[in-house]
Amino acid sequence: MKRLTTLAALLCTAFILINPLSAAAHMPPPFVDGQPVPTLAPMIKRVSPSIVNISTRGHVTVQQSPFFNDPFFQQFFGMPNMPTRQQFQALGSGVIVDANKGYILTNNHVIENADQITVTLYDNRTFKAKVIGRDADTDLAVLQIKADNLTALPLGDSDRLQVGDFVVAIGNPFGLNHTVTAGIVSALGRSQVEDGKYSNFIQTDASINPGNSGGALVDLQGNLVGINTAILSRGGGNIGIGFAIPVNMAKAVMSQLIKYGKVERGVLGVLIQNLTPELAKALAIPQQQGAIVSQVMPGSAAEKAGIRADDVIVNVDGKPISGAADLSSTIGVLRLGSRVNLGIIRNGKPLTIVATIGKPTSESAGSAEHPELRGLSVSNLDASSPLYGQLKGVQVTGVDPNSQAYMAGLRPGDVITAVNREPVSNVEEFRKALGSTKGAVALRVRRGDQAFFLVIE
Repeated sequence: MKRLTTLAALLCTAFILINPLSAAAHMPPPFVDGQPVPTLAPMIKRVSPSIVNISTRGHVTVQQSPFFNDPFFQQFFGMPNMPTRQQFQALGSGVIVDANKGYILTNNHVIENADQITVTLYDNRTFKAKVIGRDADTDLAVLQIKADNLTALPLGDSDRLQVGDFVVAIGNPFGLNHTVTAGIVSALGRSQVEDGKYSNFIQTDASINPGNSGGALVDLQGNLVGINTAILSRGGGNIGIGFAIPVNMAKAVMSQLIKYGKVERGVLGVLIQNLTPELAKALAIPQQQGAIVSQVMPGSAAEKAGIRADDVIVNVDGKPISGAADLSSTIGVLRLGSRVNLGIIRNGKPLTIVATIGKPTSESAGSAEHPELRGLSVSNLDASSPLYGQLKGVQVTGVDPNSQAYMAGLRPGDVITAVNREPVSNVEEFRKALGSTKGAVALRVRRGDQAFFLVIE
């Protein structure tokens, strides 16, 4: 079950229980005043074979209390410092996106830690699935099954969605296969919804509930416009605020996962923030939307391309940029080495700069300096983090699931603010602090509104 920063982010889609007798009593007649009543039934019938049920079995490592890492505590209570492994079962949904090759798009958290993945089709056939690739930062994964007579769902264009457009959510909430609910697009470009680093969600009031992460959000033509991922909820049920990953983002990630098995990201190398009306007025910038560059990192792709501090990035390859989170998400799905045309406002005048996405300067920051932190990568805290501007530290961008850091509880999106009580505000300070540390490492971590220590040894 996914969690939001402060509220529950639940596995997704729609759920309706209908009493057949009462439903029949309230069904509208086929015609009213001689006109046919609108129905979604033909479209639902056409797209339903593309939606699958995904069930998983696996094991997770559960770390004991941090107190158990204290030698005195272990000696006093006789408690060994050993993580335990627990078995789990989970349900989710997926969307067939390539009928010939058997590719299925779903959420990464649906198949996370799974040892066995079973896909059940609309006609109740079941198949074992292979993981083609997964990306934790966007919470997307691609599976493959070997099956005949599959039906793929056409991919739409999420950039053309507007607030108020009608959409339909299809999936398997609570294990109830192929449940359908309808609603509208409530908002676009929602960020800071999940723990993933890159987010630019579609918000919808189509009923979404636990158990259907990876399900489809489709338009009235039956085109896939989003992958249902999370809901905002205080009590665990649907309250009309659901979120889906835009299909255009999913397409960009999916193509890399299919071709390379992973997303090899690069960075632009800028620190950015939202261009607010107040900031635009103070700096005499006519543009009202975009991401303003506050700093250009030395040696970065941005510096090589000629981007300067105070530049306002307003579009990427012609796609308008609404703010810092939008720019981070757009660049974040591009592959290392990609060339992009950046629309910039500089000194009130528009210009276009061509940049080549470069390597992250913080790649695998902890692996060489300290053996216990192999598999951990961090970056300077940027606008993609909900904690940006609130504190100093380094952002965890990746953790190998087999590493000591992962078993200790460190996760992507966490912010490390101190190493063995030594505050760190950037990657250089983080590396320096690790270089003077031998043996166990105590990290002070912020996750949302929570602050805690993790000991890695």
